[in-house]
Amino acid sequence: MLARFHLHFRRMSWNRWLGIVIKEFIQLKRDRLTFGMILGFPIVLLIIFGYALNSDPKHLPTVVLIHEDSPFTRDYVSAMQNSGYFDFVGRVDTEQDAEAMLDRGEVQFVVTFPQNFERALVRGERPAILVQADATDPVAASGALAVLNRIGNEVFAPDLPGFLPPVQGGLIELRVQKRFNPQGITAFNIVPGLLGVILTMTMVLMTGLAMTRERERGTFETLLATPATPLEVMTGKIMPYILIGLIQVTVILLAARWIFHVPMLGSLTLLYGVVLIFICANLTLGMTFSSLARNQLQAMQMTYFFFLPSMLLSGFMFPFRGMPQWAQVIGNCLPLTHFLHLVRGILLKGNGWELLVPHIWPLFLFIAVVLGIGLKTFRRTLD
Repeated sequence: MLARFHLHFRRMSWNRWLGIVIKEFIQLKRDRLTFGMILGFPIVLLIIFGYALNSDPKHLPTVVLIHEDSPFTRDYVSAMQNSGYFDFVGRVDTEQDAEAMLDRGEVQFVVTFPQNFERALVRGERPAILVQADATDPVAASGALAVLNRIGNEVFAPDLPGFLPPVQGGLIELRVQKRFNPQGITAFNIVPGLLGVILTMTMVLMTGLAMTRERERGTFETLLATPATPLEVMTGKIMPYILIGLIQVTVILLAARWIFHVPMLGSLTLLYGVVLIFICANLTLGMTFSSLARNQLQAMQMTYFFFLPSMLLSGFMFPFRGMPQWAQVIGNCLPLTHFLHLVRGILLKGNGWELLVPHIWPLFLFIAVVLGIGLKTFRRTLD
């Protein structure tokens, strides 16, 4: 074999070889989409991993419920703010309001100071501060909760010299209530998120390849010869994949329930309704990619270019609250971000329709915008 390779090498014409290399570079230059992916993809990933992703999230939205205002409560709140882990977005008056904000996902923490907090602290009675945390994502809450364990003595000890050194167990009692995932089981967060990740990958990719495959094989001419409108063609090709997506969801839900024991507190009917909206969003995107791409390779490139930022910036792998503001803005433009809020809210929190509306209307807006782009770029003739 070595001798054969040596014979082929001796017969090789370097001029012909150089001509083939130049021809490939010219072809690559003409394929602007592929050339853009080669340059843009590494840059996008570097920016995302270098600046957007953070496994120790800070500046988490927090509200306080203070039954009796005092200098001690204000000092504690200021210390939490100065730690960098908490951003106080307001103050609530009732426990019902606080729980509603946790259910909607508007805040990560609710800190409650009881009645007579100052008097109990001065008497050395170790008053209790209740901290309710949205633990649907255990990673997002763990770092901030660890900080709370040391804030009490650091804040109150200088003002209470009679109790130095601090009484056993600290000057206050910190009662942490992890809502929606008390054991902090990672699977409860990851497995529902896999619904969105798998649907995004399969739905966009399959439909993105559908029309480009027909164009390459020549069968697309048959569709062009019919009186069907662009809307009829796009929606007609979408329908079979909706059934495929629903089958995928059913399989994942069965595995989540019987293998990973993920709680399912909400309505399955409501969940399937939300899934149907999300499937339509991804299918319209896939059809738009297929109308933009010239071949299957370009359709796959666009799919991967959309999929990776969706997976990284949606809150599936890394805490969404830990990302900088610009990354959260981009993430909120992606349907997977809103779907993760929806599916986790239904399964882990038992949320009803009224609590899901803030994350449902962005999906409909996404469908309308992408469908409009797809219809505009839909080509009635073969290029």
